Amino acid sequence: MASLNKPLLCMVLKGYPRISETFISNEILNLEQLGFNIHIISMRHPRERFSHASVKQIKAKVDYLPSTIMDHLPKLIYHNLKALSKHPKNYFKALKKAAVRWMRTRKSATIKHLLQAGYLVDKLLPGKQIVHFQAHFAHSPTSVAMFASMLSGIPFSFFAHAKDIYTSNPKQLAEKIRLARFVVTCTRYNQRFLSGLNHGNATPLFCVYHGINLDYFVNDRMVKAPENPYQILTVARMTEKKGLDNIYKALSILKSRGVSFHHTLIGEGDDHPKVIELIRSLGLNSETTLTGTLTHEDVISYYEKSDLFVLGCRIAKNGDRDGIPNVMAESMAMKVPVVATTVSGLPEFLSNGRTGLSVEPDQPDDLADAMLTLLTDTVLREKVSQLARLEIEHRFDNKKLIPELARIYAQTIPALDIEPESITV
Repeated sequence: MASLNKPLLCMVLKGYPRISETFISNEILNLEQLGFNIHIISMRHPRERFSHASVKQIKAKVDYLPSTIMDHLPKLIYHNLKALSKHPKNYFKALKKAAVRWMRTRKSATIKHLLQAGYLVDKLLPGKQIVHFQAHFAHSPTSVAMFASMLSGIPFSFFAHAKDIYTSNPKQLAEKIRLARFVVTCTRYNQRFLSGLNHGNATPLFCVYHGINLDYFVNDRMVKAPENPYQILTVARMTEKKGLDNIYKALSILKSRGVSFHHTLIGEGDDHPKVIELIRSLGLNSETTLTGTLTHEDVISYYEKSDLFVLGCRIAKNGDRDGIPNVMAESMAMKVPVVATTVSGLPEFLSNGRTGLSVEPDQPDDLADAMLTLLTDTVLREKVSQLARLEIEHRFDNKKLIPELARIYAQTIPALDIEPESITV
């Protein structure tokens, strides 16, 4: 539990805990260790049956918002009417903003976010020392934080990541940037995009990489020449932007060249039936294992026995794209040679020929060539593996990055009563 009577940073999250969002739980845990008092507001209950071990170390109290309108309508209406009666000017201002936003998109989610914010402010906020709302992801969590800020007068900010940026309505996103005290994002690529939406507004836009906990990733791995069959690994959700179809097409090309391998895919997603059918149609059933979602500890065990890590990321038709997948950084930290594409922020860490090999997206022939090169060129394998580990140690260690983020919070949220100078690595 957070210390009594200490200012609280309120983290507004889409779901908590989530197996795919290790970077958020790591951030919360590290901020607590740096002296921050945190309260978590989650928009829905966890969907997975298990969570990462680090979640158990987090002390922050968690409150869950009603996740749907119709199933929770009476209590949503009740607490919103109370919020209206207590602060009518604030509520009508938020209601007007919701109407403008709904007119832009005609999405009912806007109404739900206002109702959730009203519930948060009337039901969950009183009696707590919350001084700032910090949302993770620029879409629905930031919408709730924005409306909660308008209703309560407590400032908000948000951390923008990937899909939440590129599938959002640009006007809606620009408005959130303008109203926020500050914005953080996790790649230089994202920062440039968001700056283009900011149009000279005074809202600061910071870039802080997520980073990974290097304590989990040993650096004494011997980079040796792999033996047949090659062990190839991908960790990715089964969704369009991950480009899994190009990975399997590339693997089919390798098979046609007589290359012996076994490919493991860790992850789940909406495209699971498509992936199964593609593997069958390409004749890769005997060369492929699909594990589903695994704990972080289990994923690390797969890094340890893999000869190559491959990602086929692309920009999806709806604009969705990756930032810098943490799994790529984890592979680099484990000295597993990486082949990936040049999409979005990936080149910020994957330097072609230096820390791995990169190819343009949707080019399975080039992907196959790069995979074969890193599997067979022992000199190059040794070079990129060692340099990749050094790159992650230097630029992607969350023990260095989260204090950087903490100083941003301390400097821009004076009400937290934390001296930026007191935050050290």
